[in-house]
Amino acid sequence: MPYQTNELLANHFKNNAIDLTHLEQQLNLVAPNSPNLPLYRDMMLTVLRMAHDDSDRWSAKITLQALRELDHAFRVLHQYKGRRKVTVFGSARTPVEHPMYALARELGATLARSDLMVITGAGGGIMAAAHEGAGVDNCLGFNITLPFEQHANATVDGTDKLLPFHFFFIRKLFFVKEADALVLCPGGFGTLDEALEVLTLIQTGKSPLVPVVLLDSPGGTFWQDALDFITRQLEGNRYILPNDLKLVRLVNNADDAVAEINQFYSNYHSSRWLKNQFVIRTHHPLSEAALLDIQQSFADLRLSGDFHQHAYAGEEHDEAQFSHLSRLAFAFNGRDQGRLRELVDFINRSENWAKPQHNEAQQRAREPLKVT
Repeated sequence: MPYQTNELLANHFKNNAIDLTHLEQQLNLVAPNSPNLPLYRDMMLTVLRMAHDDSDRWSAKITLQALRELDHAFRVLHQYKGRRKVTVFGSARTPVEHPMYALARELGATLARSDLMVITGAGGGIMAAAHEGAGVDNCLGFNITLPFEQHANATVDGTDKLLPFHFFFIRKLFFVKEADALVLCPGGFGTLDEALEVLTLIQTGKSPLVPVVLLDSPGGTFWQDALDFITRQLEGNRYILPNDLKLVRLVNNADDAVAEINQFYSNYHSSRWLKNQFVIRTHHPLSEAALLDIQQSFADLRLSGDFHQHAYAGEEHDEAQFSHLSRLAFAFNGRDQGRLRELVDFINRSENWAKPQHNEAQQRAREPLKVT
């Protein structure tokens, strides 16, 4: 959604006869012509209002530490912006001899072969195994500063791939923000917390739709037992929508986990809101038959109107780097993310893609030579 300036902030200073002209001038000097100027302006006004209230030191220290952590993480991670990343969760206490350790190591290696970076909490157990398999060039570790169990694993320790965090909530933000997919292995309270939080964020539309893979060893029942409980108690009591469980996939080997992720991005690229329209970007446009099928089969996802497929028209002024992608836009109800996942699965089937258009010269070049 387009950002709208918070006029209440400006009115606070206006009502207190505080002139902000100098602030506006400085922002224009630092970031001239930036489309983000309204955001930076409101950030500065928020800090100035805190300073004007000067309520307590603890609040100011929390704000400063959070801003510093955010800024540092943004700077470090910017260099990896062009690579897709997979966040892997699982127990830090999984021993090396456990079958899940070997499976997590294989997962890391398989992700790396698909040019996917592996993000973990940088600890031991499942996290160490996934990093071992991926290798340091394909790893990122988001460590947390704790009085115990905070030491980074050998793969990322002492490297520039390790990012330490003071606040859990900022670390958790980046686990999800940077993830193009998530793989959850068996674990304790922390793993279950991450699993349910991720599903809540996607279910409510607060986080973009990404593949969520539950990985267990062959014959393991950890995630199956969890899914049975969710189906029986949550879905059975209508605490979740019937399609919400479409947001997760259970697999028992590394190849299937990575195949699930690669399939998700076989045509689907990304999505965003533009005013009241939800826009799905795709590598390949859909055929007319597929678009007609969508109009009928996924009508429940629309608040009004139809699904519209179109090329880039300059409306996404800040993301012109995606101008080569096709767009599928509609007035999404924003509620049924499980059904949205079914739509993405439909879009990813190659039989639903439009056949490439070839010009007459290309067609003639493919025709056999006629001998006279």
